[in-house]
Amino acid sequence: MSSPSKSTRSLSYVEALQEAVEQEMDRDPGVFVIGLNVDDHKAIQGTTKGLIDKFGPERVMDTPLSEDAVTGISIGAAMAGMRPIHVHIRMDFLMLCMNQLVNMAAKAHYMYGGQVSVPMVSRSIIGKSWGQGAQHSQGLHAMFMHVPGLKVVAPTNAYDAKGTMIAAIRDNNPVIFVEHRLLYSTDAPVPEDPYTVEFGKARISGEGDDITLVGISYMLVECLRARELLAEAGISAEVIDPVSLLPLDVDTIAQSVAKTGRLLAVDNAWTTAGAGAEIVAAVCERNEGKPLTVGRMGYAPTTCPTTPALEKAFYPNAATIASRAHSMVRPDQPEWMPDVEPTLPHEAAFRGPF
Repeated sequence: MSSPSKSTRSLSYVEALQEAVEQEMDRDPGVFVIGLNVDDHKAIQGTTKGLIDKFGPERVMDTPLSEDAVTGISIGAAMAGMRPIHVHIRMDFLMLCMNQLVNMAAKAHYMYGGQVSVPMVSRSIIGKSWGQGAQHSQGLHAMFMHVPGLKVVAPTNAYDAKGTMIAAIRDNNPVIFVEHRLLYSTDAPVPEDPYTVEFGKARISGEGDDITLVGISYMLVECLRARELLAEAGISAEVIDPVSLLPLDVDTIAQSVAKTGRLLAVDNAWTTAGAGAEIVAAVCERNEGKPLTVGRMGYAPTTCPTTPALEKAFYPNAATIASRAHSMVRPDQPEWMPDVEPTLPHEAAFRGPF
């Protein structure tokens, strides 16, 4: 990105989320934040920092650990004309309010003939760090991509985090907002003024000619690293960030694949019936019979492990992505694995749970 202008600073992903919410709460008195520990001094890793002091407990509401009930409160408030931001913390526990989200929030506009809208945001964190294991590491976004009436967004940088959060708050539909914990410490130039990032518009994060890599959420970071490793092997990879998963910008991905002839979708979730499968299938439908090599990567087909050694085998990383892409571009050559040790920002910086 270019150097920040006078109205643009470098913000972390966390700071961008916080600023988006604060600006929208300033703009619209109907916007409020609700959820477990939103008023805690650690402020959901900083994303709700200062909101309780500025707006008070009437608009920044701590709740009991009751996902189903609080989701129902949020849906009712949204139907009544308010714009709740429900902070669930971990996506794993959205399972406790699936009926509310899938059968109530997603369907109300249709069932009431357009007379009712449910403008609410459900924030949830995905991804590993410090061995959170089976029930605290899952990426379940594909479950919500299956449901008409919901929108699903997974920004990968601070600029998109602010712009998509503001767009989500202003949207008249329920939005599942997916945040990967390893992105929180990353930064990018972010304008001071409010702005929106359009849903359903993917971004080409790096151009190339030999293979298209689609990285979902944090896997975009690993795909960009893989692109550098592939360049050392003489392979040019184009990397695409979907930004939003529902609506999904298939056209931008398909146009890239029409050029490269190869597609590898890399997800922060299991591959079976996942977001990567949807991307591959949608691109194949648009391919009109032209030769095409496709692949998917994601979690290993087992429950999320807790130990760092098993985590390295469970999650894709830049080296394994580059190796898979190399085999797709050069299938007649021996298997190639870059001689790099996968490293993650949290391994050096993380100091325990919030």
